[in-house]
Formats: sequence, C-alpha cells, structure tokens
Amino acid sequence: MGKKTATLLFIGDVVGKPGLQMVSHMLKGFISKYAIDFVICNGENAHNGKGMSKEALHQLQEAGVNVITGGNHTWNNFNFFDTLKTDPSVLRPHNYPKGAYGRGFGIYTLPAGLGDIAVVNLQGRTFMYPIECPFRTADWIIKQVKEKVRYIFIDMHAEATAEKIALGWYLDGRVSAVIGTHTHVQTADERILPNGTGYCSDAGMTGPHQSVIGMQIKSATDRFLYQTPHKYECAEDDVHLSAILLQLDTETGKTTGIQRIFYPEFNRGTIV
Repeated sequence: MGKKTATLLFIGDVVGKPGLQMVSHMLKGFISKYAIDFVICNGENAHNGKGMSKEALHQLQEAGVNVITGGNHTWNNFNFFDTLKTDPSVLRPHNYPKGAYGRGFGIYTLPAGLGDIAVVNLQGRTFMYPIECPFRTADWIIKQVKEKVRYIFIDMHAEATAEKIALGWYLDGRVSAVIGTHTHVQTADERILPNGTGYCSDAGMTGPHQSVIGMQIKSATDRFLYQTPHKYECAEDDVHLSAILLQLDTETGKTTGIQRIFYPEFNRGTIV
C-alpha cells in the first residue's frame, strides 16, 4: 500500500555562507526526522547575501535540496546567468518580462511513486518592480500543468503581506500551497485555507539573525540614519533555519498538514 501523503520542506531565504552552512549541517537530519520526500528552498541571497552562484547551488544540492527558487536578487551575480539558462532545478519569478534569463516553473518527480509536482516561482508588484501580474501568471501556469501533475507549490516572493494573502485566497483549492518569501521574517499565520491550499505569508530567513534581515547591523542602521547608500555586508552570527513543513494528500494534492520550523528557537527568557 502506497503512502497517503507526500512530505515537502520549504526553506526560507538562505542568506550567505552562514545560511548555506546551516542548510549543509542540518538538512539531512530534518529529512530523516520528518521523512521528507522533497526539498525546495529560496536561494536568491545565497551568494554573499545577494544573488546566486554555482558554488552555492552545488552546496544546496549536496545538502539535499531538490529545487532552488529565486526573487528580485536572482540576477545580482552575472556569473550565474548561464546556470539560470540551463539548470532545470533553478527557478526565478516567472512574471518577469519575456526574454529574462531562466525559467519560472518546472515539473519534478517525487520518489516512491508519489507523483509529479509543479514548483512555481512568482514575484509581487506592491513596493517592487512593476512586472507582469502574478495572479494572471499563476492562472496561465496552472492551465499548463494541471493535467500533468498531482501537486502545485508556489513560492510568492513579495514585499506586501496583503498581496501574498490575496494570492493565497485567489488560488485556494487550485494549488497545493502558497508560501511567501522575501521579507526574511517568519510569520505565524500558517494555515490550511478552506479548499485545501496550505498558506504562510513568509517562511522566514535561514541565515544570521544578529543582523538587519541578513545585513550587518551598523551598515543597515547607517542607511536609515543618513538616508545614503552603504555597502551590503552579510552578517555572520546567531544563525537559524526557517522552514515550512507540508504534508500533501497523494490523491487530491491538497495540504493536510502544515508546520513552521525555526531552529534553534530564539532565547526568550522566562516570564514569572
């Protein structure tokens, strides 16, 4: 008798060497602990805090990541352009203008006869680039893949929580899960929407949390104090892994379980 659920892990924005090292050290243990069948992560900040590289890609793949999604920093490292063109395991938001390097969705096979999954990368427009509509782009992609796959997973890389939540409701029942990225702060609103779509506004950041969303504190605070540009330098300390664990029904493709992972937990002290 086959498995009734497929277990997916989605790792929030991996930032720099600290994030890469955390994934390398911890992922295989999580895969074993939760019997994870497939791993997706957002890697747009894996190369020195902004962009991707071949070295970062190989490190994530060796750790056990199956698909790497992206966002507005995907193109920061020019040396990665050829990989964007050729490697099917690397995605960038599909709603960028036609001709932009890379692809925005792919179909992948899960192990143990669990079926195929479409992984889709979209980017929001509120407070971000005025690119194509992520809602209509999602409609188009779903039409292309719905007869071919059992599950559809969407990484919605966006600034505004309202835009992410709206997409979740818009796609409820048509995709397995809509999980947000980009803000680097994990939200506590994970849930299963009424028609079976798993949702969370932001998976959070896998990287150094003694920072301002991954950036060294002084450089970041100087940006706000003086309203002038400052060099981006990736922080190093207090590294945590942020992720969303999903269980998907193998018959319907809908989410049957969703859980936030934040490891190790912050030190919150004791309230007496």
